[in-house]
Amino acid sequence: MNEEKKENISDYLANERTFLAWVRTSIGIMAFGFVVVKFSLFIKQISLILQNEHTVKVPHTGYSAVLGIVLVAIGVLTLLMSFIRYKNINRQLREGAYQNSSLMITLLTSLILLISILLIAYLVKAA
Repeated sequence: MNEEKKENISDYLANERTFLAWVRTSIGIMAFGFVVVKFSLFIKQISLILQNEHTVKVPHTGYSAVLGIVLVAIGVLTLLMSFIRYKNINRQLREGAYQNSSLMITLLTSLILLISILLIAYLVKAA
C-alpha cells in the first residue's frame, strides 16, 4: 500500500510539472506576441519620423500587429487548455483510469506551424 501511494504522489507531481511547463510555454508565446506588436508600433513611429524629416515612405502592411495579437491569443488559449488538461488528468489519476490524449499537442503544434508559415510569408513579402 505504501509503495502504491508513493507512485500515486509521483504521478500527481509529474502532472503538476507538466502543467507548469505548459504555463511557461504559454507565457513564452504571449511574450513573443507582445514583442511582435510592440515592434510593429515601433516601426510605425519610425516611419512617421522618417516621413516628416526626409519624405521617405517606409512601407508597412500592418500584418505584424494582427500576428502579434493572434500569438497572444494562442498563448491564452494554451494556458486555458493546459489548465483543463491538468484538472482532467488529476481527476483521471484519482479514479485510477488515466488515458493519454495528444489533442492539445496536435492543436498547439498546428497553430504554431500555421503562424510560422504566415510569418515567413510576411517576411518574404516585406523583404
